[in-house]
Amino acid sequence: MICRIWHGITPRSKANAYAGFLERRAIPDYRSVPGNRFVAVLRRDDAEVTHFMTVTHWDSEESIRAFAGDELLKAKYYPEDRDYLLEFEPLVQHFVMVAAEGTS
Repeated sequence: MICRIWHGITPRSKANAYAGFLERRAIPDYRSVPGNRFVAVLRRDDAEVTHFMTVTHWDSEESIRAFAGDELLKAKYYPEDRDYLLEFEPLVQHFVMVAAEGTS
């Protein structure tokens, strides 16, 4: 299983709206792809900005390709992200899961 991690930063003033957007738009998009096992959106508020991370678990590189395209490590963005994000990190991180316990 592959864990895919994306990071984004919004102004703190837009964090609640972006969290709602991720819940309504991004999570269903991830979950609609065969081979997606798990999605979590993490949030950390700082003084002026809010950090978001999406952590997803996938069966294989093929299932990630169905979601993100042929460039596996290229970040996928939605047109609406322009309304929220302060920057667009070009790459995500992938980790191969070597041990886990619980459900995902």
